[in-house]
Amino acid sequence: MDNTGGAERAVRHLVEQGRRRIATIAGPQDMIAGIDRLTGYRDALRDSDRRSIVAVGDFTRESGAVAMRQLLADDPELDAVFVANDLMALGALRTLRRAGRRIPGDVAVVGFDDIPAAAYADPPLSTVRQPTVEMGRRLARMVLKQEEGTPVVLPTELVVRESTRKS
Repeated sequence: MDNTGGAERAVRHLVEQGRRRIATIAGPQDMIAGIDRLTGYRDALRDSDRRSIVAVGDFTRESGAVAMRQLLADDPELDAVFVANDLMALGALRTLRRAGRRIPGDVAVVGFDDIPAAAYADPPLSTVRQPTVEMGRRLARMVLKQEEGTPVVLPTELVVRESTRKS
């Protein structure tokens, strides 16, 4: 899956909306997904005049809440956050609400994975959709045929919901 490209698209979406202080809650830096999604975040910011604001979580809702508290302490004026997975984004949403921040009015939030709960979050979470069905099909074909060769990188899709829509 194109973790880097998906993250870059999500952050560019925030830049295009005029968000100025875009933070990220990165995933674990000992996992490919965590590393690649942080790379995509940094690649998107490299083309703008925005600085990088990073906290790291472990892909759990609790770590997203803790990381969001850290980001708010580090930069109280942040107006957007790209979160490396939806579970951490759900924790971040809760922390933002408890801090009195309006979403997306004060802070826009984008996650990654498009888990079912993302559409039912308050507000519904913009997220990067993984091609999980296609990934499963390709994996099954490889196993059945015992194929080897170069890995295929499947594209992702940005799903825009209320957590990043302008009021």
